[in-house]
Formats: sequence, structure tokens, C-alpha cells
Amino acid sequence: MASFFTELRRRNVFKVSVAYIITGWILVEAADVLLDGFEAPGWVFKAFAALIFLGFPVAVIFAWAFELTPGGLKREKDVDRSQSITPRTGRKLDFIIIGLLVVALGYFVVTHDWDTQEIGRSATANGRQSIAVLPFTNRSALDEDVFFVDGVHDDLLTLLSKLGGLKVISRTSMEKFRGGDLSIPEVAESLGVATVLEGA
Repeated sequence: MASFFTELRRRNVFKVSVAYIITGWILVEAADVLLDGFEAPGWVFKAFAALIFLGFPVAVIFAWAFELTPGGLKREKDVDRSQSITPRTGRKLDFIIIGLLVVALGYFVVTHDWDTQEIGRSATANGRQSIAVLPFTNRSALDEDVFFVDGVHDDLLTLLSKLGGLKVISRTSMEKFRGGDLSIPEVAESLGVATVLEGA
């Protein structure tokens, strides 16, 4: 088994695999943006992503079975080991991988929405998602419907609290905001939550 992995390293199969994965990720991300811009049907992106995925084993087999030589691409078994240039090819692959990583990192930096951060994210407990539901406004002409409105509000809080990883502000903590003049961002900052829901 050890000799098999040694041979995989000698033939640069691991490096080809890494280079293919990074290249595939970049192509899929770029296709997602470009195809969306051209309003292409959803199946086009799925087909492209599937093609990239299916190409991975082909690339691995190709790296195992063939070797790049000064005389061109040859089957590995036809190459004299003493004439093999796989170490030089491996170094070139190292530079290619580094270049691809730089491109991938650059793409991430450019496409990441650094300015639009969730309100109050730093104040949420343990980095969890969080929500505060403002007391609902009663738009009924009947005052007794307030009990119904509050009941719906309580039920919604109960359902939300059952979602794993979601911090939900309690009803009693929200009562002080009933009929208040604070804006949604001000409420979010005051409670340290990422999301504020209001309704009627």
C-alpha cells in the first residue's frame, strides 16, 4: 500500500487532483455568476456542474496513465524512469496550484459582501443566528382581538425557539418595544440580534 501511494505521488496524481478541484470550483463559481447574468435556464448550470464533477475521475486516471515528457504526452509505461521528468512537472504543478489558490482567494475577496454585515452579529451569543419578533399590531376594530394577536405572537415565538441554533428574544423582553418609536436597526442594536420581525 505504501508503494502505491508513493507511486501516486511520483506520478503527481495528488497534485493534479488538487489543481482540478480548485479549477473546478473557480469554473463553477464563475458559471453561476455568468449564467445568472445571461438568465440561462437552471438546468444549464446543473449540467455544467455535473460535467465538472464527472471530469474529476477522468483527470485522475489521465494523470495516472500518462506522463508529460519533452517529446509530448506519452503513456506512463512507455516512459523510461531514468528519463522521467515528473519531478519538474510536479514543481510546475506546485506553481499552478499556488496561482489557482491566489485566483480563488481573489475571487472570494471580490465577491464577498464585506459591507453588508448582519446587524448585531457581534452581539449574538456564540455567533448564532438570532431574531426578535416585535409585538404584533392589532388592526382589528375590536379591542378583544388583542388577545388573538398576542396569542399568534406567542405561538410564533414558540415555533421559532424550537429551531436549533437560533437565538429567540423572549416575549417579555419585547413588550417594552410595543408601540415604540425606535427604528428596526435601533431595536436590533439594542437587543443584539441579527434579524427583527414585525407584523400586524
